[in-house]
Amino acid sequence: MPTVKEPPFPRKRTRRIMVGDVPVGGGAPVSVQSMTTTKTHDIGATLQQIAELTAAGCDIVRVACPTDKDAEALPVIARQSTIPVIADIHFQPRYVFQAIEAGCGAVRVNPGNIRRFDDQIEAITKAARDHGTSLRIGVNAGSLDRRMYQKFGGPTAEALVESAVWEASLFEQYDFHDFKISVKHHDVPTMIKAYELLSERGDWPLHLGVTEAGPAFQGTIKSATAFGALLRSGIGDTIRVSLSAPPVEEVKVGIQILRSLGLRERSLEIVSCPSCGRAQVDVYTLAENVTEGLKDLTVPLRVAVMGCVVNGPGEAREADLGVASGNGKGQIFIRGEVVDTVPEDQIVETLIRRANLLAEEMGLEAGDGQVEVVPAVG
Repeated sequence: MPTVKEPPFPRKRTRRIMVGDVPVGGGAPVSVQSMTTTKTHDIGATLQQIAELTAAGCDIVRVACPTDKDAEALPVIARQSTIPVIADIHFQPRYVFQAIEAGCGAVRVNPGNIRRFDDQIEAITKAARDHGTSLRIGVNAGSLDRRMYQKFGGPTAEALVESAVWEASLFEQYDFHDFKISVKHHDVPTMIKAYELLSERGDWPLHLGVTEAGPAFQGTIKSATAFGALLRSGIGDTIRVSLSAPPVEEVKVGIQILRSLGLRERSLEIVSCPSCGRAQVDVYTLAENVTEGLKDLTVPLRVAVMGCVVNGPGEAREADLGVASGNGKGQIFIRGEVVDTVPEDQIVETLIRRANLLAEEMGLEAGDGQVEVVPAVG
């Protein structure tokens, strides 16, 4: 799992658990999760989507388990998935046991909506301990235990935290500690407050999420805002960006949030100006074409695409590779030095060619040489 040598800011030390072979908490890298949208009993489609998520950089995947057919499919999925599988259980406690026996890396339980749950805690902890399976206690604003709802008058931050602490104590009374906790809410300030309060109450590893975050644009903004505030405070051990979008997009957003915070090694980064009246080229199209042409590069390369004579040369000079555009041409910079001046219609092709050369050099310097060269576009 990609990480950085040293986090850019202190992280709270939480207890470490294992989700399959992925460590969560205790200083482990912040992992990125997503959830399949397929019917879990459609094993082929589910494994195909898991493969797509894995290729996008997903560390842990969750699958829904609402029916007997889904539970029966778990052994094959858990065995064939290349990343740990979490079974998502609601309403039926017997599926918890089936998921544990199936070899899932973890099981997500929502005690607020599982019938006759409290009296099965001891059996669940025994099964989980025997199989080396961790759990996630998932408290959601939309499915809060009705006792907490009545006590606090709604799904407040305090209600979510009290529910989570109570449910954690149910497992801890049997000396079971291999679980992480989430206290999700759709409202960003409430969600942030809930995680801050929960972090003060114990050393449980925390799974961050804004539930029902919305369509891609809105959900990205809400998740980035909430995760940024919490992770900057050292709170959070694993994340899931919940979007009304294909799950691969959730992974891309999650990884980019971590990279932006310095919690994962950066890969390709495009620096481009927002354009303004000073721009002398179509910066939007230029940046989009360069981004598309370099989308498969995986090396930590910063490419500046600038169209302004005020900030352009400075930004281009600070990048690994950059262009300062204007007057129908572009000055190409490599690590601070001007190496070429090309006509405007050759800027994209030149940047892609130069980026590939730099990527090859960086791959060789790293000792692997495994850099996929992407073709230049006209």
